[in-house]
Order: sequence, then C-alpha cells, then structure tokens
Amino acid sequence: MPRPNVAAKGNMNQKILKLENLLRFHTVFRQLHSLGQRRMLAQWNHVFSSAYPVWTAQLCIRPWQTDPLIGVVLSQYRLLVTKKEERSQKSQLFSTKSKKDVEVWIGMTIEELARAMKKDVDYVYEALMNTAIDIDSLEAHSRLDEVWIKEVVKKAGMKLKWSKLKQDKVRENKDAVRRPQADPALLTPRSPVVTIMGHVDHGKTTLLDKLRKTQVAAMEAGGITQHIGAFLVTLPSGEKITFLDTPGHAAFSAMRARGAQVTDIVVLVVAADDGVMKQTVESIQHAKDAQVPVILAINKCDKAEAEPEKVKKELLAYDVVCEDYGGDVQAVHISALTGDNLMALAEATIALAEMLELKADPTGPVEGIVIESFTDKGRGPVTTAIIQRGTLRKGSILVAGKSWAKVRLMFDENGKTIHEACPSMPVGIVGWRDLPSAGDEILEVESEPRARAVVDWRKYEREQEKNKEDLKIIEEKRKEHQEAQQKAREKYGNMHWKERSFLKYQEKKEQKHLQSKEKEERDSHVLPIIIKGDVDGSVEAIVNIMDTYDASHECKLELVHFGVGDVSENDVNLAETFRGVIYGFNVNAGNVIQKSAAKKGVKIKLHKIIYHLIEDLQEELSSRLPCTVEEHPIGECSLNVKHSYLRCCK
Repeated sequence: MPRPNVAAKGNMNQKILKLENLLRFHTVFRQLHSLGQRRMLAQWNHVFSSAYPVWTAQLCIRPWQTDPLIGVVLSQYRLLVTKKEERSQKSQLFSTKSKKDVEVWIGMTIEELARAMKKDVDYVYEALMNTAIDIDSLEAHSRLDEVWIKEVVKKAGMKLKWSKLKQDKVRENKDAVRRPQADPALLTPRSPVVTIMGHVDHGKTTLLDKLRKTQVAAMEAGGITQHIGAFLVTLPSGEKITFLDTPGHAAFSAMRARGAQVTDIVVLVVAADDGVMKQTVESIQHAKDAQVPVILAINKCDKAEAEPEKVKKELLAYDVVCEDYGGDVQAVHISALTGDNLMALAEATIALAEMLELKADPTGPVEGIVIESFTDKGRGPVTTAIIQRGTLRKGSILVAGKSWAKVRLMFDENGKTIHEACPSMPVGIVGWRDLPSAGDEILEVESEPRARAVVDWRKYEREQEKNKEDLKIIEEKRKEHQEAQQKAREKYGNMHWKERSFLKYQEKKEQKHLQSKEKEERDSHVLPIIIKGDVDGSVEAIVNIMDTYDASHECKLELVHFGVGDVSENDVNLAETFRGVIYGFNVNAGNVIQKSAAKKGVKIKLHKIIYHLIEDLQEELSSRLPCTVEEHPIGECSLNVKHSYLRCCK
C-alpha cells in the first residue's frame, strides 16, 4: 500500500487547528460577556451571589464541551476534511497508475506518432508549438527526432515506451566462413585449373574441342561461345587438366573476370592473322588483376597470312614479354583446326603447373566456387562448380550466397553421374533450394538447420544494408523538401494571405497540367524490359550491357525484372502492366505463352546470339526516341523586287 502524503496531512491539521482556535475564541468571548452581565446583576441583586461558584466551575470547563452543537459541527468537519484528503490521494494514485503507454521508435513520423497516441495529427502540431522545431516545414510524413517525440508524449501526459525496434539486441553472426589454412603436411598435389581467354573468334573453343575430341563450338549458336564451360581433360601422358572456356564477346566481361579469379594458369589465345584485339587486352588485364601466370597460344599459324612475330611485338605494349624477347611468358605456335603443336601447349601447361607446386587439402568440409548456374526442367536449380578444398559427396549440405542445398546428384561435363569430387574437379550439383549466382562461394556446413541459419543471417544482413541505404535516401529527400519549404516561405512571407492563396492556387493548377503532360512524355520515352536467360551468367552479361546505356535523357531504359528460365505467364503479366518488352536469350516461350502475349499486346523477342539481342534492343530504343526536326540549308538567295511581279514555276 502507498504511504499517505505527509505534506497533505500536515496541511489538513493546520486547517483544523485554525478552526478550533476560532471556535475557542468565540466561546471565550461569549463567556466573558456573560461574566460581565452576571457581575452587574450581582451588584444590583444580591440574590444571585450564590451562583458565582457555579459560574466559576463552568468557566473551567473546556470551551468545545460547553456547546454540544459546536462539538458536533467540529467533528463533522474533521470527518469531511479527512475523507476529502483521502479521496484526492486516491485519485492521484489512480491517475498515476492509469497513465497510458505509447509505443514509439526512432525515425517515427508525425502521422505514426498521432496514431500511436490515438490523437489527431493537429494535436502533435499543437504540442510542438513554442519549441525550437520549425512547424511550417513539417508534414504528416515528416520524421521526428527522439527529443521531439519525448516532448509530445510528455505534454500528452502519457508514458513513453520504446519499441522493440530500438530495444533489440545485436543479432548474433551466424554466417559460415572458410577454414584457416591447412597444415602443409596434409596437402596433396592437385590438377591445375587453366582458363582459356582471348578475343572472339580467335579459336579458343576449337582448341579445347581438339584437346577433348569434342565439337562444342559447332553446337553454340552462331559458332561463338556464349557460356563459360568447365571441362576435365586427360592427356595421353595421364595428366589431368581442368579447363575453363570463357566467351570472347565484349558482353561477357564478367564471365572472363570470374574465370581469371578461380584459375591457376591463363592460356591467352591470339589469332596470328588478326593480332591483338580489344578483348585480348581485357583478358591480359584480368590475368594481371588475379596475379595469374600467362601462357601465350598463337593460333591459326597454318594460314598463309599468319604473322606470329608481329603478335609477340604487339603484346610488348601490354607488358606481355615472351621468352624470345627476354621475358618469362611461354609462347607456343599452334593450329587448333589441324591440331598442330597442341601437345607442346599441354606440356608447357603441365611444366608451369609443376613449377607452381599446386596442392590442396582433400579432407574436411568442402570449399568451392560457382562457375555457372541455371534451371533445368527435370532437375531444378543446377550449378557448375569448381571444388577448391575437401571432397564433395552425395548428401553434403552446402551454402552458396543466399541459397543452400543438400546434394542429391553430381555429374561431370558429359552428364555422367559421379559419386565424389576432389579439389580442382569441375562438377554439376543438383539439390539447391534456390538458384545461387555465378561467382558465389560454396561452403559445406554440418546440418540443414545450420544451413538455414546461415542463409537467414545473410538475408538479414542484406536487408539491414538496404534499410540503411533507404534511410539515407529518405534523409536526402527530407532535406530537399525542407529547402523547398524554406524557399516558399521566403517567397510568400511578405504577401497578404489572399494574394498568397491565389498564387498557390495558380501554381497548383499549372503543376497539374505539367504533370499530366510529363506523364504522357515519360510513358512514350521509357522502354521497360524484362530479361530472361538460360544461365545466370548470360543474364548478368545482358544486365551489364544495360548499365552502359548513356542516353537516359532521351529515352529511359527501365529494367522491370530479370531471371533465369523460360518465359512464363508472370513475365507476360509484368510486361502488360508496365507496357514493356520481354527479351529472351537462349530460352523458349511456349505456344500458350505466345498466344497470351499476343492477346495482351506484349512483345516477346527471343535470340540465340548475344549481339543480335543487343542490336534488337538498340532498334527498339531508337523507335521510342522523340522526333527531332533538323534543318540543312543548301543555299541562300536574296531578291530585291521593286514594282514588278515574281513568278515562280516548278
């Protein structure tokens, strides 16, 4: 039970004492008056002389006992005052207990605070009056600082309660990371991973086909490589080499960079009849960035116009110095078409790998990297990966990016099922819950709950980063809005309210007209597109091409959605909503999808060759550019006709 208020009790006693003193004074005055009358009567009438002792006895009685009515009034007053004080104390205790809790958080808007307090927005504005904050610059969606939130809640007589958004503890890091470096005594020799790089149509895939005795290049659309491939080649000597074949087209720069990052050796293929080209230079730069040694393969030396020495001299400008010129880069003259000198190239690769002393730890949890990923109709999400550490087996639990897998099936580059994959081996993995991105790191974890925890943490971390970016953008917008409000106040500050209202009405009217006009222009000068590709790397290449588009001021290129797999009904619905175009690379659109798209007026453009898709995209953009009127004067003439007629004939 709460203790009574000592100050209140003292105040009550003081009031009672004052009343008692007044009553006592009144009683004594009456008795003195009576005493004076009695003395006068005693002088005039000696009969009353015997009453004096009685009066004296009565005078000794306490004043509040002489008048029963006064005693009753005094007791009733005491009772009423006591009850009143108790009632006020109870009401104070009740009001303290019944204070309403208001749940608030950092970055709360005025509208959210009013809703939490169950008040109008105007109430918040009134509470912020006569404070340092500029009320004129505030809107319903304006965010309040912590000090102003406290001020409003305090003035409302409510109790502040911070939301869990502020009280949440720092979440424990559940991410999976690579293991520390292994003991050198546990390392065993492994096969080299070799990436073949160079300009488009310089014979990279043909060279690999000759080594593997396959025809990969012939199966590629347009005869050019448009995917990154991983292959294990066994040489006649029994040595094994893992080759990565990268596309040479300019659009696939990210694939080439990824190939250089996971490789041990780069074989730079340059056509002897063509020399150093743009993608050749880019490949050299990727190798330097990854700090990977280079072997030069000068291809097409069987042609009459071949000039191998010219190629070597051109490469000097890019710090690629061959052994013939005093450098450390091996140069091998080959012909991928006829197979000339290919074994010399293989031997040079094996010799360099031996010098590098390539070793790996085949024990413990698996570590690797995703080379490519795609969706197979029968198998679901599939990845091509290179194992870098440990031995992958069926049933292993893997995490890559924001996806995880329980390995259901593994296969080699020929589609043959395998039971384990050692370091340096390329392997296809089936069993992913979602499709990882090319370039994601693969790590093995102990259980499925652990894999889910890792993925949840990575998603949470990404969400937090996104929230920070969004808050930064919101803050910038808020500052811009405040600056605009400040300028508006300066503009209308000295005007009469009628004049100010009229000008604001005129401006709003003009803005509505301009906004409708701008919307029409924006709709006609925007190209929304949806990208679908067969593998993640292809989609990445097309999106990277879009990033190089620099004519947004004339026609904006808007990426609505991108993904891996065939064109679906959802893609058609999105394109209809945004009035966009669907571009597909090496994917299909069924008859039902095409009919649905035709009915909804949606364009579906499918391509097998990357540069055909780029050309089509450029034409579509050109068709949406605004028309411009240009004048080309061919000549000038001046006529001075005075009082005559000019007759023009055609």
